[in-house]
Amino acid sequence: MKDHCVVALAYDGLCTFEFGCVVEMFSLERPELGVDWYRFAVCASERGPLKAAGGIQVVAPHGLAMLARADTIVIPGWRGADVPPPEPLLRALRRAHDRGARLASICSGVFVLAAAGVLDGRAATTHWRYADKLRERHPTIDVRPNELYVDEGQVLTSAGSAAGLDMLLHLVRRDHGAKVANQVAQRLVIPPHRLGDQAQFVPRPMPLDEAARLSRLMDWVRAHPAQAHTPASMAKRAAVSVRTLQRQFQETAGMTPLAWVTRERVAAARELLEGSRRPMADIAERTGFGSEESFRRHFRQITGVSPATYRRQFAERSA
Repeated sequence: MKDHCVVALAYDGLCTFEFGCVVEMFSLERPELGVDWYRFAVCASERGPLKAAGGIQVVAPHGLAMLARADTIVIPGWRGADVPPPEPLLRALRRAHDRGARLASICSGVFVLAAAGVLDGRAATTHWRYADKLRERHPTIDVRPNELYVDEGQVLTSAGSAAGLDMLLHLVRRDHGAKVANQVAQRLVIPPHRLGDQAQFVPRPMPLDEAARLSRLMDWVRAHPAQAHTPASMAKRAAVSVRTLQRQFQETAGMTPLAWVTRERVAAARELLEGSRRPMADIAERTGFGSEESFRRHFRQITGVSPATYRRQFAERSA
């Protein structure tokens, strides 16, 4: 990751929040992390001062030529789902994609990547309000409207606003590992790990006392992955019924309590694989899987690779 350059696109009608998320994640110096942090730049999709949400103006220091030097390009929204991106921008994105640059979009920025053709045959997400329009306009894209973000390797897309932070933190995790990503999340005061396939929104907001109990339960489970966790034991700790617990997890995480526990155990295992040379049996025990076979099966199901392969890939990235 040495000298890895992240470039954020600025455009007339810039979505200020989404742009701010990219700036906050990648532009700040973070010497306390002890890793080669990103270089950051902003390029404009067109000439002249750019209007941005909130009545401010943005003057970007670079033009589209900067995209030719980018390792990662982030499209922080777009000025409208029905506004065609300019052809020079699309050509620059195609060239960047062809040479292997990583492309990512937040919210309506997916329409820029779709117009460039880099999402054809791939899965993608966007804000749930735009999902039908994206599907109708680009039928070759596998649109997943209920997911926070979708990682297709070279191309990533996220849902609206705050889901962009989840995707950007996921990029940090991919590049630098779970420990560094958790430190960045702590500095940003955001959850360290929300998986991409969680629900975009809660159909029925929980009362504050319910939300607080569920949050405390989640924090406790994360701190004690090795303990036995069942719906009954979790419901007892949260002082709710099993049925209520099932509903709350479905609405907030988009999955059952046990599925969520398994993913948290995998997250804990990833951190141990990255930060230690502990034997696989020891990691399986410390993260609550009970056996190496169960550990390997669940780890592969969620990450797509075996624990040994993950450890080797992380070691190669860190070398």
